[in-house]
Amino acid sequence: MLVNCKPKGPYEDYVADVYQTSQGGDNLKLISGIEAEIGAAEGKTVALQLIPDTEFQKYYGFGASFTESSAWNLATIPADLRHEVLTRLFSPTEGAGFTLTRTHINSSDYSNNHYTYVEAGDEDLSTFSVYEDMKGFTGDENDQVRGIELVEPGYDIIPMILEASDIPGADFNIIASPWSPPSWMKTGETAEMTNGTLLPQYYGLWAEYLSNYVSAYAEQGITLWGLTPQNEPLHAHDARWDSNGLTPEQGRVFLRDYLGPQLEQDGHLNPDDLDDGLRVLIYDHNKSTMNDYVTPTYEDPEASKYAWGTAFHWYANSELEAHNWYAEELETLRTKWPDKGMIHTESSIDIDADDPMGQYWRESTDYAGTFVPFDTYAYDIISDLNHGVQGYIEWCIILSTQGQPNPYDNFNSAPVLINPVTEDVIYTPLYYLLSHFSKFIRPDARRIGLEGEDAEGLISTAAKNPDGSIALVVYNKKEEARELSITLDTHTYVVQIAPRALQTIHFHHK
Repeated sequence: MLVNCKPKGPYEDYVADVYQTSQGGDNLKLISGIEAEIGAAEGKTVALQLIPDTEFQKYYGFGASFTESSAWNLATIPADLRHEVLTRLFSPTEGAGFTLTRTHINSSDYSNNHYTYVEAGDEDLSTFSVYEDMKGFTGDENDQVRGIELVEPGYDIIPMILEASDIPGADFNIIASPWSPPSWMKTGETAEMTNGTLLPQYYGLWAEYLSNYVSAYAEQGITLWGLTPQNEPLHAHDARWDSNGLTPEQGRVFLRDYLGPQLEQDGHLNPDDLDDGLRVLIYDHNKSTMNDYVTPTYEDPEASKYAWGTAFHWYANSELEAHNWYAEELETLRTKWPDKGMIHTESSIDIDADDPMGQYWRESTDYAGTFVPFDTYAYDIISDLNHGVQGYIEWCIILSTQGQPNPYDNFNSAPVLINPVTEDVIYTPLYYLLSHFSKFIRPDARRIGLEGEDAEGLISTAAKNPDGSIALVVYNKKEEARELSITLDTHTYVVQIAPRALQTIHFHHK
């Protein structure tokens, strides 16, 4: 790496390591300084300047979600291989170092079947138990799992979380989200726990149920960091899996009059300090319409006092670029409600089981159109971060190489794919893409100032970690190499980024 020395400054002894993931085959590859100079694209230099003293939002982390389907896949492989997978996901030195995750309350679309934590009609919640998340699998839950040998049938969501927590150096937080209350609490369903809405007469009971879940997980040694009152509250008319409608006004009332007071009463939430205990994130649906949804709650002081911030998703993927990654909506949210947190809590793509690696680098489709998954993830994450977002969570952390199990024929890809028959493990480009952020932008880091030329097909963001190290993440969407001239204090670093490549340039003490 070429360094032009000027008068000494506070970053005089810093060195820069360059990590690259590319369509050409690099997977978080550490590029040496001499390699960074080879084939420099003369005349195409893009100048960037890091401004470490200009700080913006604090980061809480990056990662993916614990689901029953993920646990089932881990149950199909030997314990030593399972430990290796979890190490690759959660170790900050040996793996991606995921720091922010999510899980589902009751069943979700990535559960083997519908389930809740109480018996039907139990209005006293006397039968409440999270045993469903720790009892393991019979191998007869649905057609997709039937006939596949389980190496450890007793594995499940709670054992998965606890084993991940024991990985040396692992340090992650969890946001929990319900997909649906029990069917007997709802009206208007089209199938078990599918569509419809919670009956107002059960608002109080459902609030108590959610609070009991937080307590029950704590009893198992899992302290939850956050909770959303409802996953995708606007997707409850034509859903094919567990879902429940909650309008903006219903959400305001439920939080203000039931959930917030219940969590406070049970000692989970402190309205005088929303960082002291469980954080409630409202909305948990597409960022395109999030401002309309959160406004009734945030404008009501008695409801807003319980809401730590906003959770949102990215769907429909193919519409993101056309809407500039919803940067305007993010800016509106950030500036209108500056005291509220902003976390991206779900993204995913449909799997191409015939080409689960290559599909990230070519056009894919969703119900709204076409997109290139790697481009879309890189641009979406970096654009989110540059507009105030404080964490980014992918949906299922692990699935099968067929995107299973999902009894609703909605098969996704994931950072890690396991063939439950052959026990082969695949780390997809998404695993490496997320690692560029999670491994180098650690909890309590802050986004810092970054100035430079607007270059078509190039997007970047920078953060400073608590230890003083700096991570600059750059994505080159173009089919040609680009040369970056990066200024940090009194030093200028020249780095080449390959065609269609994501780089993290990690500046740290020698």
